[in-house]
Amino acid sequence: MSTDSTRPALQLSFSDKLRLWWDALARPTQWAVGVPFIILIALLPIIKPPLLTTVGTDFGSVLAQFGMFALLAIGLNVVVGQAGLLDLGYVGFYAIGAYTVALVTSPVSPWNLTDDWLAQDWAWLFAVPVAIAFTAVSGLILGTPTLRLRGDYLAIVTLGFGEIVRLLADNLTNITRGGQGLTQVAYPVVGVSEERPNGIFSAGNTIAPLNSGTWWFWLSIVLIIVVLLIVGNLERSRVGRAWVAIREDEDAAEIMGVPTFKFKLWAFIIGASIGGLSGALYAGQVQFVVPGSFNVINSMLFLCAVVLGGQGNKLGVILGAFIIVYLPNFFLGRTELLGIPINGDDIADYKYLFFGIALVVLMIFRPQGLIPARQKLLAYGRPIYVATRKAALALSRKPAVETKGGAR
Repeated sequence: MSTDSTRPALQLSFSDKLRLWWDALARPTQWAVGVPFIILIALLPIIKPPLLTTVGTDFGSVLAQFGMFALLAIGLNVVVGQAGLLDLGYVGFYAIGAYTVALVTSPVSPWNLTDDWLAQDWAWLFAVPVAIAFTAVSGLILGTPTLRLRGDYLAIVTLGFGEIVRLLADNLTNITRGGQGLTQVAYPVVGVSEERPNGIFSAGNTIAPLNSGTWWFWLSIVLIIVVLLIVGNLERSRVGRAWVAIREDEDAAEIMGVPTFKFKLWAFIIGASIGGLSGALYAGQVQFVVPGSFNVINSMLFLCAVVLGGQGNKLGVILGAFIIVYLPNFFLGRTELLGIPINGDDIADYKYLFFGIALVVLMIFRPQGLIPARQKLLAYGRPIYVATRKAALALSRKPAVETKGGAR
């Protein structure tokens, strides 16, 4: 009897089929497919597809906001999806990155450096690595005493950290100006012309389609690609293998000799650095930093993007970030959809309710997220996959061998 008739059929989801197709491609073919796709994504603010473009707000600004959320989701995915550490206060690192840039470059800041020796045109570029380094140190300071905790205890501590950062920003009025915020934060001053006297990245650049939102979106794409390359290489290294082991069973990983605390601290620092980079991007884009932008609700939205897209999958969390940012803005300002009268503003106001319902439904029917992570180590995954695929194809092309006792 043939074994194929008794073997249960594998029910592969669309994301699994897409991943198998992608893994089967040669590396040059992957680049040949991926680069045009990235270019297409970058051209969306200019093309403005009728089915995707927003009505109540500028489409380029929505995509620029998505770029910031995508960076945050990638950084939080390192902590939650890769290392399995439940972080509810990730917004704190986002706030530290934004306030670092604002304190260094804002004219109303007591720590402003642009009056002394920093040129305003490139002050933002100087402040970005400072923000990344400062958030990395913050992650080290927070993670060293708290990563001995696990589960709910770690979640409560990180939630408190996020609130402490927001309250400090609100109460240290001599430094952060409290609720008044820090204004005129520096941004990259490039592309100055008669039409754009303050440069292409200035909030005053509203000339469509190449307004400031489009340029910030393009800068976000470059930063996302760089961060994805770094995080992807880490996943395929011994660091990534240690993260997977810690996520699946920390006690077993420690018994097998994995220094769990060290690798958890690495995940915390790397995630904090990416959060600081996104905060620096936010400060330069809006050019105004206020404590109300870093409340616990935003931290829940970041976590929602990771869970919705798929914990441990970089492309999945980017998709989750797009859904979180795009859907409320899609309904904003709309009076009808597919010929049906709607009040888009009211729908956008209930976004937290809808996202909560979506998470409940997702946890019941697809707890791994829209694009789940691969349940295997990535260090030698592709060479093994290619070798086994070639062997399977070679065996399938050979004719069946008859034995003396007859066919089996």
